[in-house]
Amino acid sequence: MAERSQFRLLAERRFGPFFGVQFLGAMNDNVFKQGLVILLAYQTASFTAMSSDTLQNLAQALFVLPFFLFSATAGQIADKYEKSRLITITVSIELACMAVGAVGLLTQNLPLLLIALFLGGVQSALFGPVKYAILPQHLQETEIVGGNGLVEMGTSIAILLGMVYGGWMVTQPGWGVAGVALSTLAFSAAGIALSRWIPRAPAADPGLSINWNPITETWRNLHFARQNRTVFLSILGISWFWFYGAIFVTQFPNLSKNILQADAHVVTLLLVVFSIGIGAGSLLCERLSGHKVEIGLVPFGAIGLTLFGIDLWWATASHIDHGPVSLGAFVRDPGHWRLLADLGLIGLFGGFYIVPLYALIQTRSEPSHRSRIIAGNNILNAVFMVAAAALAIVLFGAGVTIPQLILVTALMNAAVALYIFGLVPEFLMRFIVWMLIHSVYRLEKSGQENIPEEGPALVVCNHVSLVDALVIAAACRRPIRFVMDHRIFKLPLISFVFRTGKAIPIAPAKEDPAMMERAFAEVSAALRAGDLVAIFPEGRLTGTGEMEPFRPGVARILQSDPVPVVPMALRGLWGSFFSRKDGAAMSKPWRLRPFAKIGLAVGAPVPATAASPDALQAQVQALRGDWR
Repeated sequence: MAERSQFRLLAERRFGPFFGVQFLGAMNDNVFKQGLVILLAYQTASFTAMSSDTLQNLAQALFVLPFFLFSATAGQIADKYEKSRLITITVSIELACMAVGAVGLLTQNLPLLLIALFLGGVQSALFGPVKYAILPQHLQETEIVGGNGLVEMGTSIAILLGMVYGGWMVTQPGWGVAGVALSTLAFSAAGIALSRWIPRAPAADPGLSINWNPITETWRNLHFARQNRTVFLSILGISWFWFYGAIFVTQFPNLSKNILQADAHVVTLLLVVFSIGIGAGSLLCERLSGHKVEIGLVPFGAIGLTLFGIDLWWATASHIDHGPVSLGAFVRDPGHWRLLADLGLIGLFGGFYIVPLYALIQTRSEPSHRSRIIAGNNILNAVFMVAAAALAIVLFGAGVTIPQLILVTALMNAAVALYIFGLVPEFLMRFIVWMLIHSVYRLEKSGQENIPEEGPALVVCNHVSLVDALVIAAACRRPIRFVMDHRIFKLPLISFVFRTGKAIPIAPAKEDPAMMERAFAEVSAALRAGDLVAIFPEGRLTGTGEMEPFRPGVARILQSDPVPVVPMALRGLWGSFFSRKDGAAMSKPWRLRPFAKIGLAVGAPVPATAASPDALQAQVQALRGDWR
């Protein structure tokens, strides 16, 4: 399938109406919550005798509680029933919640407002599993990252717009409260209308018998997730991001008031910068990942979250107490630009971190219980957010300042990242491969649609440099098992990449016949398991830039397993730091040219019956052309 911009999805029925529904829902929630928060903060006496602090915490608890009570049931419902109809039902529930909230706002009835807030949490808990589980049913694998990027960008912008709009509306004298009430009803009604345009998404497990016990079902959902270690650790990574984000965003009001000595408008500015950063990072994921689920972006995002979190601590810890400042004065002060840049970059790298993890869960979870796994993710997210609030309370009680809390969180992020990536080396392996392509080289790709989306195939390619396998791995959406010379397999640093990618070391028959036989046996087993296997039929790196004759290993593999053969040609690597031009590879540092342009051309698959070594060499030679 041709690679096109993710924005085209907004104009297509299979994504556009769904995007509109989730955007309006996220904005509407925050219009209501922000309006309610401001009313309770500034007009507490009109509603209750409780203190403002107690009321704010009660409101937050009521919104989070439904995620613990109903997420497990919501996951089952999303797997059992057709999803477009479920979305219409959940948005209708939202309209009912907002109607209760509107009456509460207009009558200043606190119990009604708290009931509406609780019901809003119920609706969000019901919508969450459907929201993420429907994407893989309507999007191609090449569109999953772009679709998730748009959803995360839309959600962050919708939250921001909702908070700004709700906060502005409720403070308007005379008509502001009524304006919030009517706006929430209008947004819900628009969401219902849009939901009718979402295409059908068949039930994943229509025969499922629903278990209404949230405790046992939550445990079962987490058991589903744990069956795939990478999926479960991705869920932990997402939950950690919500922990990290909750710590940061919750501190914005007091950071602005007590540390930056700024007025309330600066809180909105901090939210704007942070949200724009997340939106930009989410959108950039598709371009940086090459239209595939590139988990190498996750360590990249984690590094940014730590580095810019530490720099934000540094920027705030040295802040000079100069008295209250307005928004205009705050922005005009160059000393604050670094702080704003840190917040924007934390958001940006947060987008790099979160989008591939969501896409990974969607693509690697079993379709029959994908919604229940996502429900388990939502439960853990809520647990981590509560833990974030508890940790902040404990640390503040111990005398920790807001800048120090930011530093502690950034350092904890580094420890958590190292723990997760240590358990799943695939993340670090893909990060190394991704960095190679985005720092050392600029890769120009063609013919990627010729690589089968599924099923076994043998990939053959010319052998120009020590990093040929890394370049191919970075360019291809499917994992590939490479057969390579055992000496290259053992090279420092990249050996980690090859081992993690389950490369198959091989030696010449004269050197180690037992290793050669083991390699051919492993190739056969991989092909019979439906994997892509890549070999370099020349058997060694070129020393002249020209292709060596293809050896008969290809014929032996195809004789045992007659699978399609995909010819590939690497271009532009001859003469690089990793090639053997004029001597040993990696011996001439001046040849390490940043962002050098290279190419990978992929030809149409060749049937096994027509895949002789000479015929394949001719095809690879034609794909390579004169560019070595």
